[in-house]
Amino acid sequence: MKELKPQSFQIKGQPAFTFDALPPVGATAPDFCLADRHFQNRTLADFAGKKKILNIVPSLDTPVCQLSARRFNQEVSALEQVVVITISADLPFAQDRFCEALRIPNGEFLSTFRSPEFGMDYGTLIVEHPMMGLQARAVVVLNEENEVLHVQLVPELTQEPDYDAALAKAGGA
Repeated sequence: MKELKPQSFQIKGQPAFTFDALPPVGATAPDFCLADRHFQNRTLADFAGKKKILNIVPSLDTPVCQLSARRFNQEVSALEQVVVITISADLPFAQDRFCEALRIPNGEFLSTFRSPEFGMDYGTLIVEHPMMGLQARAVVVLNEENEVLHVQLVPELTQEPDYDAALAKAGGA
């Protein structure tokens, strides 16, 4: 049985914890099955042959989550070999409204609403906090073979991730 390694971070200055640690650099990322904006199941295999930036956020109804989705998508828009996958607990309806409102027509947005194991497998599920059940803000960069190149659990949920570090590992900076 795997030993869990909850990670600490903060939400508005208050302590919070994840279910487990993020996947380690060099490991093969766990596969997932998440719903896209059209309620279709998507897995890592759907993005084969591309580097992937997993932009994991609690909800696109928050300004920082919107900023990170917009910024990552803008930064890689001209790169054919890199895809940004923004993952949240938002329902596909809300993700679709967000994409339409911010004119991100080709953005990849996936929902954990019917796949709670995603946060357990990736170590981003918030536990022991009123926001439990949502995802902590994290970035996981994968190569074309789904090897983990970079991880960041953002230390304060209200802060943006380190874009430069993630983009450098994805080859987009």
